[in-house]
Amino acid sequence: MTPAILVLRDGRVFRGGALGALGEASGEVIFNTAMSGYQEILTDPSYRGQIVMMTYPLIGNYGVNLEDVESRRPWVNGFIVKEASPIASNFRASTSLHDYLRTHGIVGLQGIDTRALTRHLRDHGAQDGIISSVEADPARLLERARALPGLVGRDLVAEVTTEAPFAWQEGSWELARGYVPPPAPHLRVVAYDCGVKLNILRQLRMAGCEVTVVPAATSAAEILERRPDGLFLSNGPGDPEGVPYLIASVRELLGRLPIFGICLGHQILGLAGGGRTYKLPFGHHGANHPVKDLATGKVEITAQNHGFAVDPDSVGARGWEPTHVNLNDGTCEGLRHREWPAFSVQYHPEASPGPHDANHLFHRFTELMARKGG
Repeated sequence: MTPAILVLRDGRVFRGGALGALGEASGEVIFNTAMSGYQEILTDPSYRGQIVMMTYPLIGNYGVNLEDVESRRPWVNGFIVKEASPIASNFRASTSLHDYLRTHGIVGLQGIDTRALTRHLRDHGAQDGIISSVEADPARLLERARALPGLVGRDLVAEVTTEAPFAWQEGSWELARGYVPPPAPHLRVVAYDCGVKLNILRQLRMAGCEVTVVPAATSAAEILERRPDGLFLSNGPGDPEGVPYLIASVRELLGRLPIFGICLGHQILGLAGGGRTYKLPFGHHGANHPVKDLATGKVEITAQNHGFAVDPDSVGARGWEPTHVNLNDGTCEGLRHREWPAFSVQYHPEASPGPHDANHLFHRFTELMARKGG
């Protein structure tokens, strides 16, 4: 195995072996607590700019297949595991994790103490780092790691959004059937693509929506020209304040269309409503985060992937109220407006990977559009 090394900007060094492509990868190093779903994580555009470390010790045992991707390609900057399984044991697998990473040029690292790295990031916060299997001198890597730009203020959405509008037709996946035809649509939805996961689009189609996906830089006037019944704000990478053009467009559309936001879309909605966002110490990344619905008192286990959060106090005087709270740290996990047809959640109700506890929110969106149209 080719030796490889991880150097964090605070000087911490982890030595292991190469995984996937040989070379170097840099970005913000974060940890994900999901036990499965690594393929969906690799292809989630929200991880653009980040090196993802999986806390579960054995990754890759069921390989990679052609159906469970969440976008057109992997987006992680780098990938770290304790042990990458050399055997892909699953009837759906078409390749191994190692070969998949190598094919797509993703530099990885294995064989390190991922528990120690998790504790370090938990105690000191997510931070920039470099994985290298071509440079062995940690001093030279440390110098470069300390010069990395970080995520705050950067527009990473522009790197992952679609170049042109397109219509989405695919329905959800079923065992032995694959992706099934969705029902006939009865509502028109325009979805801003900030790095949208494909299963979000599948769930919108299965809820009876005709879905048109547009680039994140699409103006409010162009949205209104399409005469949609509702507007969807997708997940995406990085700092929401790094996409001021989208914030401005959503601000123009508030109160004029029913709006549903997920993850970065939740943060964009909060900023468009006059609120503030802030960076979390190490973010929320996993498929096992408990969230309480403040209206019903019920707790949902949720899939999450974000490094920023909305300050609910910053929008309270502007007609917004929090609807969900994270039971691990008390952060805001949902918003709704008291008068306008607009709501959002910080977590991922579409799962892939993760629980399906919150799938009902897509039907809440269609009910909101139906009431507005009636």
